[in-house]
Amino acid sequence: MTLADLVARAAALAAGPGRAVLGITGSPGAGKSTLVEALLRELDPERVAHVPMDGFHLADVALRALGRLDAKGAPDTFDVGGYVALLRRIHADAEDVIYAPAFERDLEQPLAGAIAVPRAARLVLTEGNYLLVESGRWPEVAAQLDETWFCDPRPDVRLTQLVARHITFGKEPDRARAWVAAVDEPNARLVESTRPRADVVVPADVLEALTPA
Repeated sequence: MTLADLVARAAALAAGPGRAVLGITGSPGAGKSTLVEALLRELDPERVAHVPMDGFHLADVALRALGRLDAKGAPDTFDVGGYVALLRRIHADAEDVIYAPAFERDLEQPLAGAIAVPRAARLVLTEGNYLLVESGRWPEVAAQLDETWFCDPRPDVRLTQLVARHITFGKEPDRARAWVAAVDEPNARLVESTRPRADVVVPADVLEALTPA
């Protein structure tokens, strides 16, 4: 498997009779966003859009009220119903433009109405950890995905990338490593269990080729 193979598969989805939604999943730090960025560079920009699951993070004020701020990123800290509703609107293909939320990494907060999905977009890429989780309302998400690809990097590479990301966005190194151990890795074990339900498993060599040395 190569990036070219994946691009061809995604382009075939975009060429179908209706709008398609392609889910990119994997554990925290697996390279989901990097793969999406590579696909966006290779696909026709007039026919593809990107709507990340992270836009449906609950805001810190809501997490604080729920007593879940220290678990931010766990499956129950997302507005899954809102995500499902958006994916259904995208699939319905009945609006000239649909606005979706983004996640602002510098603020670590969701940002409403930040992403426009135009009618011309025939393929929508959406990436997130929990697209194939079978508990709660997550199966409703999977039902809206025409295909789901699972990013499967080497564990040591994934952990290095994950700690580095936390540091880049403001955590001290010790705090970043502690957060990964206490929060991200329990979530990663759940996500890893969903791999068999993916349509495609993207191997480590493909993912590592996308990351600058």
